[in-house]
Amino acid sequence: MPELPEVETVRRGLAPVMEGEVIARAAVNRPDLRWPFPPDMAARLTGQRVLMLRRRSKYILADLASGETLLIHLGMSGRMLVSGDPLGRFVHEHPAPEKHDHVVLYMQNGARITFNDPRRFGAMDLMPTDRAEVHPLLAKLGPEPLGNDFNAPYLAAMLKGRNTPIKSALLDQRIVAGLGNIYVCETLFRARISPRRRAGNISGKRAGSLVPIIRDVLRDAIMAGGSSLRDFRQADGELGYFQHSFDVYGREGEPCRTEGCEGPIGRIVQSGRSSFYCPRCQR
Repeated sequence: MPELPEVETVRRGLAPVMEGEVIARAAVNRPDLRWPFPPDMAARLTGQRVLMLRRRSKYILADLASGETLLIHLGMSGRMLVSGDPLGRFVHEHPAPEKHDHVVLYMQNGARITFNDPRRFGAMDLMPTDRAEVHPLLAKLGPEPLGNDFNAPYLAAMLKGRNTPIKSALLDQRIVAGLGNIYVCETLFRARISPRRRAGNISGKRAGSLVPIIRDVLRDAIMAGGSSLRDFRQADGELGYFQHSFDVYGREGEPCRTEGCEGPIGRIVQSGRSSFYCPRCQR
């Protein structure tokens, strides 16, 4: 499942050809993905100018001149691919239509935005822009980890007294939005905190120190274009490269990269997800 850096990478790739531009025609080629599309979605998108592309957690939000916002969730295998960009940022000509091209936006500037999703776990919805924050998928989300509302006092207060493992706490979207398994593993390694450690047993000062580490991990991943483990592609069709910089994720049995350690990276399962960590360095 794409995490915050992958979704932010896609948003940044779409912005040059969508922000301020008009959707000349929208084609919706099936009635649903994970859930049914909203009624008349193609007609409601056609002719609309995209005022702004935003990201909330793992969702892309396209604010339209109509006063509605298009919500896009990539799911497990969804891709937003750009072709025919007249600004020269993308080199791909319009490809032949594929079986899983479920939604296609034909922009007035000549670009084409294709939502391709073989597994159909992605989603799209339309909602009033001024009511976006109360949409069922967004209403209970915590603050953005790269925003000002996510800070040391806040995180320390949210972790205080919690009996869940710190790994589970950081994956709780009500505490902080957008973090997923990969980047929590990498964060805890940099912080030298074991994923087994109870959140409430971490001192306030040490809990607060997680904030800049989380931001550094996310920014490093965004700069690398995200991580491509299976299906993720950037908006220009290219792979992300942060997986080549993983310190622990997916490296079970390999030596720790901490100088003077070189102990093997371990893996445990927590809430059905693999946690990768160094048992020697992380306490």
